[in-house]
Amino acid sequence: MGYVLGLGIGVGLLLVWSGLSASQATASQDAHPDPRPRRLAELLARAGADGMSASGLVGVCTACGVLGTVVALLVTATPTVALVAGLAAAYVPVGVLRTRAARVVAERAAAWPEAVDHLASAVRAGLSLPEAVAGLGTRGPEPLRTPFAAFARDYQASGRFSESLDALKARLADPVGDRVVEALRVAREVGGGDLGRMLRTLSAFLRDDLRTRGELVSRQAWTVNGARLAVSAPWIVLALMATRRDAIAQFGTGTGLVLLLSGVAVCVVAYRLMLRIGRLPQEPRVLR
Repeated sequence: MGYVLGLGIGVGLLLVWSGLSASQATASQDAHPDPRPRRLAELLARAGADGMSASGLVGVCTACGVLGTVVALLVTATPTVALVAGLAAAYVPVGVLRTRAARVVAERAAAWPEAVDHLASAVRAGLSLPEAVAGLGTRGPEPLRTPFAAFARDYQASGRFSESLDALKARLADPVGDRVVEALRVAREVGGGDLGRMLRTLSAFLRDDLRTRGELVSRQAWTVNGARLAVSAPWIVLALMATRRDAIAQFGTGTGLVLLLSGVAVCVVAYRLMLRIGRLPQEPRVLR
């Protein structure tokens, strides 16, 4: 039980350290804002996890990895299997965030044409640009209301339209949002009599793109699901073997560790390669 107690103390110290480092990182970001968020920060923004920093995510992954290692070690009493289980557990928070980010991006992509129509109608009705954008926080599509409501609060507090647009673009982390935000910024600064026409054209283009992408995604789904089943099958068998210690003990040697790590590497490479070959082209954020 000594190593279990030691691991428990280590997890507690790790959580304390991650909390302190997250606070320091937040203070540093407030003092020196980065206009180009890093990959983890952008993932958090796409997933809508605004209350967590990148360092906090790393701390959560580390804590999950340690916890998964401890649980697997108690169940199997095989350090090599526990190591692989810890690696898998450490990836769980990132996998959850990526799944959530994909769902949020899909919901927002489906909502953008309606949001652009709202903006075009508001501009045509004579509302000011800040009022039109802030109105999406209450009358816009549900998936986009939260970031636009935050824009309304930012603009009401500061009265600075450009800075509020920058914060909105960072929350959206979306190429369509980048285009809409920059069009609104140009219209605000230099004037834009054709803004309403441009927004209506953009809305029609987004609907066509959404319809085409939906057909491709539906055809691609069976390939992705088959790949996930093929990758998870050997690890499901390994989890069933873990219930019999005499069988799982065969992986407790150095050869067993090499076999497990090789299996992990092959599965990860094959799965990522399949996703890269079959993925649909994503529009880059050239106006971030």
